[in-house]
Amino acid sequence: MTFSFAHWWAFLALPLPLLAYLALPRAPALEGAALRVPFYALAMRGAATQGGRPAGLMLLVALLVWLLLVTAAARPQWIGEPLPLPVAGRDLMLAVDISGSMVEEDMVIGARVTDRLTAVKAVAGDFIERRVGDRIGLILFGQQAYPQAPLTFDRETVRTLLFESAIGLAGRETAMGDAIGLAVKRLRDQSVDERVLILLTDGANTAGAIAPDKAAELAADAGVRIHTIGIGADPRGPFGMSLGRNPLDERTLKVIAKQTGGRYFRARDLRELQSIYALLDELEPVETEEEGFRPVRELFAWPLGLALVLSALAATARLVGANVFPHAS
Repeated sequence: MTFSFAHWWAFLALPLPLLAYLALPRAPALEGAALRVPFYALAMRGAATQGGRPAGLMLLVALLVWLLLVTAAARPQWIGEPLPLPVAGRDLMLAVDISGSMVEEDMVIGARVTDRLTAVKAVAGDFIERRVGDRIGLILFGQQAYPQAPLTFDRETVRTLLFESAIGLAGRETAMGDAIGLAVKRLRDQSVDERVLILLTDGANTAGAIAPDKAAELAADAGVRIHTIGIGADPRGPFGMSLGRNPLDERTLKVIAKQTGGRYFRARDLRELQSIYALLDELEPVETEEEGFRPVRELFAWPLGLALVLSALAATARLVGANVFPHAS
């Protein structure tokens, strides 16, 4: 921590009172003044005491007040140690499917079988936490799409809002195109170069006003890159054999990713989901460049306040005259 003056050149004004005293002519004495001050003699009594002690003290106070005012104008500061400030790399929006199909329990965390949304929360929460320097936003979609968190550097709040989401909160169907359209609307007006949407769903588009392929065109025109993730295990029969049917519309998800310059990923279990987010960290690397800043604490209020206090005391002393400055013997 260091001490400095932001406007050190203000001290060049220190000799101004002396220069004014030497260079400017004396004001002429006014005769027959119309204004009468009943307490004038009392106010000036201290200045007329023997030896000029009060007058000299008043001059010293005036000089001290001037010095304090100039010091305040010079803006004294305490400057702290440099602190790193990450540079935002990109705006990244997460669109998470919370439709009724996400209740399917085909994901395993540890030794416990859990539903798809719980697995997404566990892995996506860690992904959000690692995005230092990026602004993160969250969209939840089912039959409707809702902006749950705006683009923000507050990653902890985004994680909390993701963890508080519930299956069916936005309806039982899946409005994939509306989710993409809402994300594009949030991202296209931003000034950053990198705009990324990560769309995670376990089904096909069954609701909404915008078709997914049309929404992908809008995203491509707005410079939004979309990575799509299809989640959920393949349906299996009673003997563990694949039934060969899956409600997940992988073709549409692949088209969306290809049309916008992104990639499609398939997550059949928690391990694959974790590897996908690790790969996304490589595809959309966290910004490592840093800028530094030094916290500044302004101190000008102290000399300014002291100057005001001394001025008030001096004015009071001149009014009470002899009571404050007794006559010298």
